[in-house]
Amino acid sequence: MTETTRFDAVRDWLRRRGVSVATEALINFILPIVIFDLARPHWGDVRALIASSGPPIVWSLGLLAIKRRVDAVSMLVLTGIALSLLAFLGGGSVRFLQLREKLVTVTIGAVFLISAAIRKPLIYYLARATILRRSASEAEAFVALRDNPHFRRTMTVLTLVWGFGLIAEAAVATLLVLNISVHDYLVVGPVLGYGTTGALALWSFLYVRRARRRGEARRAAELAAKQS
Repeated sequence: MTETTRFDAVRDWLRRRGVSVATEALINFILPIVIFDLARPHWGDVRALIASSGPPIVWSLGLLAIKRRVDAVSMLVLTGIALSLLAFLGGGSVRFLQLREKLVTVTIGAVFLISAAIRKPLIYYLARATILRRSASEAEAFVALRDNPHFRRTMTVLTLVWGFGLIAEAAVATLLVLNISVHDYLVVGPVLGYGTTGALALWSFLYVRRARRRGEARRAAELAAKQS
């Protein structure tokens, strides 16, 4: 890929996703820090932290209301919102509040691992919901693969990696909560969260692409064996 091609690809991505990414950064990163800093002198750390969580929660609920569709992805988002609200409503010190909020990540990671253990990998259902939004025919082709042992292994590996990855992110976040200020964590925490999600998404893309290539090579070998 030439430098010009890379530049065109980045420019095209910014054109399609730039506004969305900027909005996400404003709602989930900038506003919480600003609200916490403004509210802290008047309300204290705990209430200021609760207030700072308002924009991300309202934003998530708004997106679900606009889509007006409840599927596996939506249920996962709703579960995260509900657990976050429960964490904040429980009261306690600001450190304890931050740690309880990380239970959301641990819980979701545990759901991934449990789903893999019972042979119902959550990644399969999340991927199916995403593909169904895009194309019903693609979703049918995707569902048709569910009994393929290689496909099931791919879904299971993806689910396990996401589960362990989310729990590892929660462990690192816990260490940060215990060792840096609330303001600093509001800066570093989203970077850690988005960084982990981005790394897992990139790994998933590469792993799926590799699995797809192996599948194509396997089918070609089987076809050649039949012809011979």
